[in-house]
Amino acid sequence: MKALDKLLGGQQNLIGIVLLALLILVVFPLTLDAFRLNMVGKYLTYAFVAVGLVLCWGYGGILSLGQGVFFGVGGYCMAMFLKLEASDPISTKIQSTPGIPDFMDWNQITELPWLWQPFHSFTFTLFAVIAVPVLLAFIIGMALFKRRVGDVYFSIVTQAIALILTVLIVGQQGLTGGVNGITDLKTLLGWDLRGDGAKMVLYFINAGLLFGCIFIGRFILASKLGRLLMAMRDKEERVRFSGYDVASFKIFVFCVAAAFSAIGGAMFALQVGFMSPSFVGIVPSIEMVIFAAVGGRMSLLGAVYGALLVNYGKTYFSESFPELWLYLMGGLFIAVVMYFPNGLAGLWDSHGRQALARVLRRKPVVKAEPAKIKPKAEAKILETQP
Repeated sequence: MKALDKLLGGQQNLIGIVLLALLILVVFPLTLDAFRLNMVGKYLTYAFVAVGLVLCWGYGGILSLGQGVFFGVGGYCMAMFLKLEASDPISTKIQSTPGIPDFMDWNQITELPWLWQPFHSFTFTLFAVIAVPVLLAFIIGMALFKRRVGDVYFSIVTQAIALILTVLIVGQQGLTGGVNGITDLKTLLGWDLRGDGAKMVLYFINAGLLFGCIFIGRFILASKLGRLLMAMRDKEERVRFSGYDVASFKIFVFCVAAAFSAIGGAMFALQVGFMSPSFVGIVPSIEMVIFAAVGGRMSLLGAVYGALLVNYGKTYFSESFPELWLYLMGGLFIAVVMYFPNGLAGLWDSHGRQALARVLRRKPVVKAEPAKIKPKAEAKILETQP
């Protein structure tokens, strides 16, 4: 029980997890229609990235402005499998070369490239969704952290990587679908993904995986590694002089954040039905950092609320004020930075947590009854009175 309490972070964090679970697993499914629920599911795929950024940026001090790279790579791995399943010879018999994705046929490719061949296997796809982004993050981390490249320089390099990958995806139209991406994803192992029932199931799978990532994050932060991450963020040189390999710890947490982002990207491809380079570049990567900043970069649960709030704001403002929504979103970000520098989690810590603690400590007031005096004692008292 002590280990579980340590993992959850105390009674108040347990209450926060329960409230978030009720909101995602009960309130949204019961109150939203299938279309809106699918939109919330899409928002939750971004929450994977925000949770990873809490570990990477909030606790590790590693501000990555290229998390869209790992989100996109995970999404493309899943989309490649789904596209191959949708491109069977019968469905593509009108093409010049049946059995290959339509965009390859348009680009006069007559044989499935070797890069796509392994993605006929769903098992390999699940492995690649995690392994490929983690391997990419490991290479980036080894190249930069071992050479003590950090702070703003690391952020600039990750931005450059996001830009390079975007240009590469757009340029290799025959392999990736170009600027349109990989579209028209219909089935998963014969299961139609376009129906409301399928979207509902994917929503709950998405939510379950998200809570799994949150618990993994809590486990890391509750361990010795979590304390080392905060020490490295504040006094990196002192940790290094104490004998710890700072670069290895940074690489590890950077790879964990990449894995979380990739899971979100894969679930995005499943729920939305396409994947394009518009989710890989610099702008979406910066937006993902904003999700963590609005929710609170020191709170795993706050990152989820931040992703939900920002994306809901984008949807609401774009629908209600199509000409002004960009300005309204900018005003929202500025207001959060000015008045709530620690995000929604900071607002909860400064006001909500204290109120909850007072409620938990409050005991019912028992009205005191007058003391009863035994008859003999009462007679003795009367005898002593003049």
